[in-house]
Formats: sequence, C-alpha cells, structure tokens
Amino acid sequence: MVSVSEYRRDPVTGRWVVVSTETPRPTDFEHESVTVRPDPHCPLCEGHETMTPSELWVDRPAGGPNGPGWTVRVVPNQSPLVRVESPLERQGEGLFDKVTGVGAHEVVVESPHHGETLATLGDDAVARVLWALRERAQDLKRDTRFRYFLMFKNHGAAAGAALAHAHTQLMALPVVPREARDEVEGARAHFAAKERCLYCDIIRQEEEDGRRLVVRHTAFTALAPFASRSPFETWILPRRHASRYEDVTMGDCHELARTLGEVLRRLNKALETPPYTMVIHSAPLADGLEFYHWHIEILPKVTRSGTLEWTTGFHVNPTRPEDAAAFLRQVTV
Repeated sequence: MVSVSEYRRDPVTGRWVVVSTETPRPTDFEHESVTVRPDPHCPLCEGHETMTPSELWVDRPAGGPNGPGWTVRVVPNQSPLVRVESPLERQGEGLFDKVTGVGAHEVVVESPHHGETLATLGDDAVARVLWALRERAQDLKRDTRFRYFLMFKNHGAAAGAALAHAHTQLMALPVVPREARDEVEGARAHFAAKERCLYCDIIRQEEEDGRRLVVRHTAFTALAPFASRSPFETWILPRRHASRYEDVTMGDCHELARTLGEVLRRLNKALETPPYTMVIHSAPLADGLEFYHWHIEILPKVTRSGTLEWTTGFHVNPTRPEDAAAFLRQVTV
C-alpha cells in the first residue's frame, strides 16, 4: 500500500503542515546527541561570576553578591541583540517602518554546575528556574516601552546554543512578533465566535481523545499538537485558563517543573538526548486576558528545513503526532 501524506491546519494560527502517514522510528533520525563536556573557561559556572556582567536577580542560599553560593542566576547577555539604554524611536522611511533597538536581553543560568540540564535537575531546582523567569518578567513589565516577552531556550549547538552550560534567555521587545500576533488573533477570533478559549477547547478535546496526549498531571497537560511542525513537537499547557506566564505562582512553578522534567526526560530517552528549542508563549502585555492561554512549545531538532518550508511556510513533518505521542507515553523515566 502506497503511503500518502496529508495536510494539517493549525487551529490557532491557520498554519499548514505536511505530515507523513508512514512514520519512522525515533532511531531513524540522524542528529547529534547533546553532550555537555567539561569547560574550565565556561563563564556561567559557579566561581566564574566575574566573567559575566553583574547579576540582575539571583537565588543565593549563601555567599555575597556576584559570588559563589547561588542556585539560579540572571545576568545581562554579554552580546545583546537589544539594549535597555536605547531610546524608543519609531520612524518611517517611505513605505518602510523601523524602531530603534530598545529592549532587554537576559540570560537565566539554570544551575551552578556545568553538566546539569532541566532534564537532570530535580523538580525544586527546575521550579526555581521557572520562578526566575517569572520574577524578571514582572520587573521588566514596569517599563512601558515593552510590549512582549520572548522566553526561549536553545539546548545544544544544533539548536543554536552558543554556550553548553544550561541557560534560558529572556528578551523584552517593543513590538509583538508576527508568530505571537498570529496566535493572538486566532485565539481572539475563536473567542469572538464561541465565547470560549481556543486552547481550553484543545486541552479538553485532546484529553478526551487521548491519541496525542503525552502526560497529564493535576495542573498541566503535555500533548503532541495536531499540526506538529517537526517530529515529537510537544506542548505543555496549564489546565486552568491563564493568559500570562508572568502571573504564575510558586505552586504553579512546582507543578510545571514536574511536567516539564518528565517531558524532557521522555524526549531524551526516545530521541537519544536531542537538541531542542523551547519557547514560553505568553500574551502580549496589552492584550489577551480572556482569550489567550499561555503555554510552552518544545521542538526537537531532528530534521532539517528545506526549500518547501522557506518558500511556502509549510513545515514537513515525517512523524505523525499520534505515533510520536504514543511512543513517548511508552517511555519509562
């Protein structure tokens, strides 16, 4: 029987993907497993605090400022794409628009130990990382120039990580990125038509269906989205409606740490410690309380983009989300 691919439409953004109906095994993907090798010159390790800018936020049970004794540390990015000190100026150049490079670009160092990752840290340690992101977002939102927070993690060189030491980045931007705007508008349209949150509807349907469900805990659900862009793409969503990540409680962080750690360990075992990108999607600062639903998207980097993706925006996924979710459910961690 000849295998036939199918087009799938993302219900939030309207984005189309091409999904293969002949699913390869996880071992069929060719990628380099992420290995964190010792680095005596790593600027993010404990004891090397003088190699980074002064900390902006820290969880430090012992010791003094900008010294050892911390568990999570937040510092400015040494090569920031945007800067807080820049003035906000919006300009037109004929048909074109431009904005000065104002913003914040920070690094959340997840552990003082070089070899630790979010998959190997305990739930309490991961919760402190998640809380650090929340605290920095709460502080930065006081700056009225900012309209959107981008919180993302690149794990492994193939995913774009410049440093092997576990870290997450946070950027505050004066504009709302297109991807975020598409999500917000899709959620807004669904709410206007049905007076229900689209993401809440997705959670309800996926939990009842079960085929794409990966993990369901008390406060969070992890699932393979219907129109997954890449093999083993996984979303983590709060089961209770919430619009902004920066409003999470410490209790939420502990519940999320449990779900996130389990998902990452399942992905590591299924795909032999793949590189991945993780993004926290939160509502823009001026919008989204009723109809938007914050969530985390994790995309393992086990395939390469081709001409079709660049020219049409169609992602090609050789793995059915149903099969990926079933495989992850079977993994023991």
